[in-house]
Parts: sequence; C-alpha cells; structure tokens
Amino acid sequence: MNAPNPRKADHPVSQHFLDRWSPRAFTGETIPDSVLMRLFEAARWAPSASNLQPWIFLYAKHGTPDFDLFHSLLAEGNRPWANNASALVFLISRKTRLTPEARRVPSRSHSLDAGAAWAYLALEASAVGWPAHGMIGVDFDRARDELHVPDDCHIEMAIALGKRGDKTALPEKLQGIEAPNARKPVGEIVIAGPFPKR
Repeated sequence: MNAPNPRKADHPVSQHFLDRWSPRAFTGETIPDSVLMRLFEAARWAPSASNLQPWIFLYAKHGTPDFDLFHSLLAEGNRPWANNASALVFLISRKTRLTPEARRVPSRSHSLDAGAAWAYLALEASAVGWPAHGMIGVDFDRARDELHVPDDCHIEMAIALGKRGDKTALPEKLQGIEAPNARKPVGEIVIAGPFPKR
C-alpha cells in the first residue's frame, strides 16, 4: 500500500510542485515511445544560457540489451529497485560552447542548464503518470567508457522512469522511505541581500 502525499507548501504554489516526487517502486510495464518522447519534449523547452541547450539524453527501454547495460552502470544500492523501471536514462551535458568566432571555450552553466532540463522532464513525467527518479549513484568512470561519452561532455546523472508500483515490491529497508519527503523551509534557503558578514 502507498501512503497519501503529506506535503504542504509554506506559500502558495502550483500543485504540481508538491505532487512531484521520486518513487523507487515501479511496475515494470512498457513505456510507450509517445510518452517517452513527450518527456524529452518537455526537457527540450527548459531555459539555458544563450539558448545553447547543452543537454543530451541517452535512454534504454526495459527488455533491451541497452537497458541491461545502463542498469549495470548504476551503483549497487540502486540496481535492485531500478530493475523494474520502464526506461533508464543518462543525462549528459556538453562542457564547452562555441563562440561566435567558432572557438570552443568552457561553458560555466552546462550543469545548471542540464539540471533545468531534468526538472522539466521530472515535472512532465509526474504530470502524465510516469514518474522519474534521478540518481547520482552511478559508476561514472565505467559509464563514460561504456556509453562512449565524448571528452567534452559530463555525465550528470541517471534517471529511472516508470509507472508507480506498490512499495511492498521494494526491499524492506526501502519500503519505509517510499513516500514524498519534506523540504527545508523557505526561510532556510532565501536571504534578502548579501550573506550576513562573518
């Protein structure tokens, strides 16, 4: 059985921000290509510095050899529950940008921009009933090699997508945390003006 969402906002906010969370229990059912492309379409519209859109999504659907490869690149703690995901995704960002003079220079915002794309994907996934769970529990060195990630790219994270399943399918130690979690109060993350002097 799954618990109801206990989240309450400190200030008025659209309900979809409270409804989105990262489940681990998935049913394993096949995700239609149309749904998968809808999620990537949402990510496509995320804001980025100079509209460079430095993100790249690599994906593998459950039941394919690529899924087995992607799954093997996850940290040991993520593998048991992520095995029931409908798709696994790796989010990559390009660390360089092209200047108007066609020179490659470092991009200061590649990770920030990719994070915005992940957030858009996660919100759309929640809205259409195929929630996403982001992970940094990944063997990043092996993933770079096995996924043939170019040198000027950074592996940001892995993402599990699927229909939400019952938490009783999870290992017992994960069942107790299979629920929407809280957030720090706004007062802890917002400061009017500069940091206070030390």
